[in-house]
Formats: sequence, C-alpha cells, structure tokens
Amino acid sequence: MESNLPPFKIFAGTKSRYMAEEICNELGVELGKMNIQRFADGEFEVSFEESVRGCEVYLVQSTFPNSDNLMELLLMIDASKRASAKSTIAVIPYFGWARQDRKDKPRVSIAAKLVSDLLVTAGIDRVITMDLHADQIQGFFNIPVDHLYASSVFIPYIQSLKLENMCIATPDVGGAKRANSYAKYLDVPLVLCHKQRAKANVVENMTVIGDVKDKNVILVDDMVDTAGTITKAANLMMENGARSVRALCSHAIMSDPATERVESCSLVEMIFTNSIPYDKGCSKCTILSVARLFADTIRRVHCNESISSQYLIK
Repeated sequence: MESNLPPFKIFAGTKSRYMAEEICNELGVELGKMNIQRFADGEFEVSFEESVRGCEVYLVQSTFPNSDNLMELLLMIDASKRASAKSTIAVIPYFGWARQDRKDKPRVSIAAKLVSDLLVTAGIDRVITMDLHADQIQGFFNIPVDHLYASSVFIPYIQSLKLENMCIATPDVGGAKRANSYAKYLDVPLVLCHKQRAKANVVENMTVIGDVKDKNVILVDDMVDTAGTITKAANLMMENGARSVRALCSHAIMSDPATERVESCSLVEMIFTNSIPYDKGCSKCTILSVARLFADTIRRVHCNESISSQYLIK
C-alpha cells in the first residue's frame, strides 16, 4: 500500500464474520475488534474496541433476513462516523430488500430505496456490493457504488467443466440481460423461460422459449429463495430433451423448502457464491468464494485504482 494513504481497517457484522475473515486473509491484515452487546429485550449495542480515527473503515455485512443484520450494519456505520473515521465504506455482498425496487401495484413501499436512504443517512461514503437484483438500485444512492459481478468466479468454473453442446438459460424473462451476457461471452445459445406467478414464491405456469434438446443447460439467476422457479425450470428443460441441467445463482437465500426441492429435482448441480452463509448440507450444492473479489476491490478502492479490469462480463 502507498504510505501517503490513510490506514484502513475491516470490521464484520455477526452473520458475515466468515466473509470478513476470508477477505482479511486475502489482504494479509487482521480483522478489526468490535463488540456487539445484546440485551434481554433484543436490543443491541455496537462498539469498536480499537481506534478508527482517521482510518478508512470497511464494514462487511450482508443484509439478508432477519432485519437485525441491517440494523446491526446501521449501528456499525453510526459508531464509525462518531469515532472520527476518515471514511466509512459498507461492503454488502448480498443487498437485501432489493426485490422491492419499484411500485408494481398500488400502495406498496419501495424498500430498496428506503434501505439505501437509511444507509446514506447513517453516514456511509461508499457501497461495495455484488449482483444486485436490479441494476437501477445503484441510482438510489447519491454516493459511489461499486457493483461487482459473480461472473468473475462463475465463468472460470463453467469453463473448467468442459461441457460440450452447452447453452445458457434463464428461469424467467427478468434475468434475460444477465443470461445473455454469459451466452455472448461463452459464445453459446441463449434459451428463455417464461413464467406466470399465482402469487409471491408460487409459480403457476412456465414455458421454454428455445431449443434445449441434447444440450447441457446452465441456468443463470441472481438469487434462489424457495427454489420453486429454478427447480421447475430444470425439470422443464429435462422434459424438453436437455442432456443435463446446472444452475448458477449468486445468492443462496434458500428458504425452506428450497434444499429439499433442489435435492429432488433434475438439477445435476447448484452453484452458489458464499455471499450468504449456507450450511444445510445439500449434496448438489457447490459454493464458490468471492472473498478474493471483494479483497481486491477493497485494495483498489483504497489505492484509488480502477476496478473495471475485474469484470469479465456485466
């Protein structure tokens, strides 16, 4: 690191400590000491156990459910600001509440905008995140947002499989842009699935647009919640003559009964990143670490270097 730059320190929220430890190992630094005291009524207090005055402070915390993770991050930001940190950067591998990015029916909240406002009001100077559910969420912030892509770990893994007659597919039309980027980079065909929902987390009908006969299909999505869509798409691909079906999903929310659905469906393999901790022991799941991706981004941000060279595809 350049000597004329301010020092930086990395701290972790409770549920993302595993990620922060990996990031620190990649950077060759120690994880900062922080204490989170919890009270009997569920309230908690955040305090740094070392000075952060004049430092760049990186706070690692995904805001997956429950809401304690978001509140914990907000308190960490506030504590950093009040302790005279030079700048406070929120490192959010999984940005929760992102599915609520617009008014799709009357009288609903836009939670992604509300959460971004909360983070900025708390005092962050920058956000580093990965594979937002909707790219436009970057515009909800009036501060710099470094939006990373899990493709930098997924693409090498796909290439290592050496699959013949491969095609990329998306389980819904909303993910067509992301899937098309993979298909163009790998120079393989793109197949779409069109789904109709009966209600949230319930798929009523699905059809395949494109030819998957005798192909090794890679389904691409940003997150898996109950796994209803992705498993239905996998089964449909096999019914239409696919040779095999795998899935790439950046964020493993995996709410019950997702694990059981993945185990019993036609998927050969479900490939996640470790943006969210997943420990339910699914035999079909492969977890790839994105710690090096975040570590390199932190180093580049600290040294005022470009991060765009990390992007294989967007």
